[in-house]
Amino acid sequence: MDELCAPRKPPRYVEVVAVGAVAVLVGLTIVGRLPDAGHRRFLPLDIVIGIASVGLMPLVFRRPVPGAIAVAVLAAFSPAATPPSTVGTLNVALRQPLRTSVMVAAIGTVSHLVQGLWQPIEGLPYFWYAILVFVVHAGLLGWGQGTQARQQLLASLRDRALRAEAEQGRRVAEARSLERTKMAREMHDVLAHRLSLLATYAGALEYRPDSSPEKLAKAAGVIRTGVHQALDELREVINVLRDEDVYEGRPQPTFGDLRALVDESRAAGSTIAYDDRIADSTSLPPATGRTAYRIVQEGLTNARKHAAGYPVTVLVTGHPGDGLRIELTNPASNGTPLMPGSGTGLVGLTERVQLAGGTLDHGREPGGAFRLEASLPWPS
Repeated sequence: MDELCAPRKPPRYVEVVAVGAVAVLVGLTIVGRLPDAGHRRFLPLDIVIGIASVGLMPLVFRRPVPGAIAVAVLAAFSPAATPPSTVGTLNVALRQPLRTSVMVAAIGTVSHLVQGLWQPIEGLPYFWYAILVFVVHAGLLGWGQGTQARQQLLASLRDRALRAEAEQGRRVAEARSLERTKMAREMHDVLAHRLSLLATYAGALEYRPDSSPEKLAKAAGVIRTGVHQALDELREVINVLRDEDVYEGRPQPTFGDLRALVDESRAAGSTIAYDDRIADSTSLPPATGRTAYRIVQEGLTNARKHAAGYPVTVLVTGHPGDGLRIELTNPASNGTPLMPGSGTGLVGLTERVQLAGGTLDHGREPGGAFRLEASLPWPS
């Protein structure tokens, strides 16, 4: 920020043009005094002061304060130094703080007041000359400080715009990252459910090789279809993580899809007692319905992984204003899980339920059964 607001040294070509213009003004000042016989005797001094003041102009641009003070002091001896002194005062006002600019302007004012005492302008009373000197230097000071303040304001606004743009970019990146995480978690739930079904069918083929050819062909067809679906869903997960917008438009499950989910698990050989005591679910918010679906999906997936072959009980109750409650129970198995688990399914499910404003509890019951219980808000 300080670098943006700091006054910058003029480009080299600007210095060259300014020195040339000042030299022309100095020459015109000297020539303009020649018709006045009283000023003709100061011609040698004017020439010397004029050359010296023009020679100091590079110092005015490179070291504004010392250079401006030097040409201001020369202006006390000859009007030939007035153009360089004016440029020096303006240059300081453009590039230096107010206190320094006021000091240089005051020195320039005093020098020109001294110049007016011993080289007065014919026909111009000293009082009006002094007023003119004060007005000119005040104008130079105001012009320079106003321009500097405007440049600093523009630099500040530019810096704030850059910061705002960077902040907006960071927020967009965070939002996209959160959205991608959400989509990847959604696909994880679907993929885990699909793979657990495939493992169940494969286990049935392994342990019942004596089944009829029709049943074996049917199970193989289900596995083939499930593999294709799992590959498609895995491809979607990869594309999501690659930041490709392929997830948009994918139909999201609702509370009404619960029964189809249960029937799918039953078709895979799971024994499920499903008790839906919801009379009318039309007032259930869609987000709550999706969360309820994912809860049951995760519960059935875990039951197939860790307690394959054991019955599962699913109880869904609630009404508007009282909330929605979901409870899944199944006997706990001490055997080897059908599929290895990462342990992140219930963690992600807990986060999902908490984001929905509900609570989730799971663990072993005293009798050895595993229970998964969730409570979700259902506005009246």
